[in-house]
Amino acid sequence: MTFTWESTFAIALELRRQHPEVDLEEVSLGQIYQWTIQLNEFEDDLALVNDDILYAIYQDWFEENIHGQ
Repeated sequence: MTFTWESTFAIALELRRQHPEVDLEEVSLGQIYQWTIQLNEFEDDLALVNDDILYAIYQDWFEENIHGQ
């Protein structure tokens, strides 16, 4: 599976898997960007990202932490 900026939920799940110790209240959008582009499966144009996309990843991750446990 490859990730693109449209794959916010899948990216959130993968970041949650790779960073289980993270306190989401301490995570910045910049950190989410860095972690996302470092994913081996990430294949999209880096210029297409914006704060709305990064925030959507954050929201999906946050929601999964609350409801997905």
